Amino acid sequence: MHLQRTPGTHPRLPSAFAARAVALSLLLALPAFAAQGAGLNGSWRMDVPKPSGVTLHTFLVLHEDGGRVSGTVSPNGSGEIQIRDVRREGDDVAFKIDWGWNFRVRPEGPNLHVVISYDGGGRDEAVAVPVSAEEMRAPQALPLQPVRDLADNGLARTPPMGWNSWNHFAERVDDRIVREAADAMVSSGMKDAGYVCVNIDDTWEAGRDAQGNIVPNKKFPDMKALADYVHAKGLKLGIYSSPGPATCGGYEGSYGHEEQDARTYAAWGIDYLKYDWCSAGRIYPSAQMRPVYQKMGDALERSGRAIVFSLCQYGMEDVWTWGPGVGGNLWRTTGDIADNWKSMSTIGFNQGRLAPYAGPGHWNDPDMLEVGNGGMTVTEYQTHFSLWCMLAAPLMAGNDLRTMSADTRGILTNREVIAVDQDPLGREATRLLAKDGVEVWTKPLQGGGLAIGLFNRNDEEATGSFTWAQAGRIARPAVVRDLWRHSDVAPAADGFGAAVPAHGVVMLAVK
Repeated sequence: MHLQRTPGTHPRLPSAFAARAVALSLLLALPAFAAQGAGLNGSWRMDVPKPSGVTLHTFLVLHEDGGRVSGTVSPNGSGEIQIRDVRREGDDVAFKIDWGWNFRVRPEGPNLHVVISYDGGGRDEAVAVPVSAEEMRAPQALPLQPVRDLADNGLARTPPMGWNSWNHFAERVDDRIVREAADAMVSSGMKDAGYVCVNIDDTWEAGRDAQGNIVPNKKFPDMKALADYVHAKGLKLGIYSSPGPATCGGYEGSYGHEEQDARTYAAWGIDYLKYDWCSAGRIYPSAQMRPVYQKMGDALERSGRAIVFSLCQYGMEDVWTWGPGVGGNLWRTTGDIADNWKSMSTIGFNQGRLAPYAGPGHWNDPDMLEVGNGGMTVTEYQTHFSLWCMLAAPLMAGNDLRTMSADTRGILTNREVIAVDQDPLGREATRLLAKDGVEVWTKPLQGGGLAIGLFNRNDEEATGSFTWAQAGRIARPAVVRDLWRHSDVAPAADGFGAAVPAHGVVMLAVK
């Protein structure tokens, strides 16, 4: 089943408890209609072969009661998502799920005829066959180790910088795209600006061989050779998996094979692992996330290779309080970002409370960058990049590096702004003040300096200002540097003020 989505939406499976929490309200909102032909009650499996050589299985469970229809979809077996917006269209029943998948189903004897279209384009059509309750049952939870704090792996002393395939390419990523991304990272100047990780996200997996070793699918014929190619350019290669039996895209996860997969990654030359909760939520309660992630952290520690460990579980269970203890170098603090102002600003401006948990080797991750994917203006992308750098966030570009515009390249390679993100003190910014839609954020820098961002969340230009007394760290600076204009600003005696464009930023470094 194609994971075609609107570029930049990067949808992932919501947690099981969140899905169940909205089930009742969704059911009450469903329109009533009379069943026609065979009933919709039952459980079905839809099998779709992919060009990568992998067949994905999606499960549907539908309930019809008094003319009302409710149910769930498990996209590629990853976990249950409630259906919504149910309606009758002739002989078909149409509904949606929050991944941007649109379903039309029609009973055909004991089966269902299913058509799925995707908000980002593409379509799949197949017959879904009845399945038993046994086949629908989630795998058993595996024994977990007692909780303990793992040793610091010594990696990611500043926030990781690189590129991830998902936001732009999703399931279309392959060996050629990764190689060309590595080439472009060098030729565009991104490597010289500090970007070194080339990360493959979901859909690379084929399954396991007779010995249980994870193997890549036809899109990645030789993962070791790919790692060698990336390393030869002075870059690092990252990969993706899940602690559950299936990844978010329904491909092979690391469930029950953590030690084996860690050794395989080390043998291939992998330098970075993104580990996504997804189907693990069908097996383990969220309260067991810590020992579940600890299991892979422990395996990476014993793999014999230095591998950065990225926890992707959307900020559940206050991961920032235990992430370092499971070997995590960074952890997602939020749901998925989308390539629009509302999503980016909502995520970014709600991170300040997590500042105490960031520091060398351990970073809060508000998700990957959308700069250059087309859903925001150049001004908004400058704000996006500035805010992430103020937050000491990992900088994972998510665009097509091969076709960057000059504006996109200029934003992603602004070394003065990057220096704020990569400051070795490792402090995260906090909100100093907010008034009339303008926010001032400050970030302490090594050597006693301060980075200051004036962010205008309004739809029109506005003035932002602060006093040196409010900034606190510096009585009166000798130097004020505008990091987007690349020029010094004469400091006023009492503070600073400037006109800030709509959805824009003025970013300063003061000494």
